Amino acid sequence: MSIVQRELFQLDSPLLGEIRGERSLMAFPFFALAKNAWMKPLSYSTPTVSIEVRPSARGVATIYDKEIVLYIASLMAAKIEAGMAISQDFTFTAHDLFSVTGANHSARSYSRLADALERLQGTQIRTNIEAGGEGEEGFFSWLSEARLQYARSANGEKRLKSVKVRLCDWLFRAILRDGQVLDYASTYFQLGPIERRVYEVARSTCVDGEPLDMDLQMLKLQTGFQNPLSNFRIAMRQIAAANAIPGYDIALIEDAPAAVADDAPRKAGRRSAAAKVVITRRALLTSEAADASA
Repeated sequence: MSIVQRELFQLDSPLLGEIRGERSLMAFPFFALAKNAWMKPLSYSTPTVSIEVRPSARGVATIYDKEIVLYIASLMAAKIEAGMAISQDFTFTAHDLFSVTGANHSARSYSRLADALERLQGTQIRTNIEAGGEGEEGFFSWLSEARLQYARSANGEKRLKSVKVRLCDWLFRAILRDGQVLDYASTYFQLGPIERRVYEVARSTCVDGEPLDMDLQMLKLQTGFQNPLSNFRIAMRQIAAANAIPGYDIALIEDAPAAVADDAPRKAGRRSAAAKVVITRRALLTSEAADASA
């Protein structure tokens, strides 16, 4: 019985390396920027990239549900680096997932985990982004299988032993064949939804040291922000003022509004001044500079 039990709950956790993410999932808005259920479809379209996301009965997978995908991608990247056999199936403990992402180990966290797994399995994604040299027609889900595995104690109490998931073909190919996997800042999970997406856009784009200069409307589209541009402008002002995006400086540059005479009639729906965001990667301190500043 003990041998069977060990085989049943053979674990890929704990995660010993860094949090990693696949570059396309960093660059493009596949997840809802919400903490609660988001029931509306999401779409993203440019001349080269299209993404359509359909909700399940519990809504679209959110940026917080994405933590599980990042955790799985990190487990997979660690196994690849170690030269271990790779499959699409991963078994891990909720305890390790919560420890890595900074969640508390309360009953509510376990309930949220079950909901998140259901959304990741139920959300439907269609995209023309190729992965591992292959494209896909039709929809896929982040997890083709997701199960919470329990055991019973001597007194009949049910206890969660592990989480077993099967990663979708698309993301599995992208990580295994394309190798476009980037590490995340250790403070990523402490960021709010919009800050997370700004960080991911910066991390996936500012790779050669050159600043990213992006129109505010384009950055709104890239982050997947669903509310009006005026709300996004306010959010970016706050983000730029806080300067709390790890590893990057954020500057919101707004054109001065055109002067209007005091006696000029006010026009309904007057367009606000143009704005752009400049994202610059902070220079890493050398050991000598770090010692000098200590």
